[in-house]
Amino acid sequence: MKSTKKELSQKERVELLSALKVRFEKNLNRHQGLEWPKVQARLEANPEKLWSLNEMERTGGEPDVVGQDNRTGEYIFFDCSAETPKGRTSVCYDREGLESRKEHRPKTTAADMATAMGIELLTEEQYLELQELGDFDTKTSSWVKTPAEIRKLGGALYCDRRYGRVFVGHNGAQSYYAARGFRGLLRV
Repeated sequence: MKSTKKELSQKERVELLSALKVRFEKNLNRHQGLEWPKVQARLEANPEKLWSLNEMERTGGEPDVVGQDNRTGEYIFFDCSAETPKGRTSVCYDREGLESRKEHRPKTTAADMATAMGIELLTEEQYLELQELGDFDTKTSSWVKTPAEIRKLGGALYCDRRYGRVFVGHNGAQSYYAARGFRGLLRV
């Protein structure tokens, strides 16, 4: 019987940890006061979280540590790619949006992909926090977790940066565009 456990091989773990360490050291402004050895120890103790980070990396998210939860001690990773991750574009917001399309359906949704990867969509607030660390999504846009009251009316929110500022926009949840994907969050 094949294992359904989401684990990386030793080689994949070493390659991922190396890439994450290089990114961590290259972008110290994103995580001032945090130390890589402590982050690495936590990652090595959580193989399923490493698998999720690898999915973020594999789909072009360039995950990096952006903080630590003082209450739980968890490290917080966001997708920090300059543009929305290429391996996660052309997706509707969620399953309900996808199923409401009569034709030209995309293969999947942002919500389904995030769940399969073991990550969460950034909220609007988290997206704004990300934008304080640099200029992201200047040519693309990213779906963000949409409040239930908006989703109930058929809408979904996305964010991007244009003209030197961050915008929050809306579309029907069934919409999808080649330049829109989603950014994720993982707590380890």
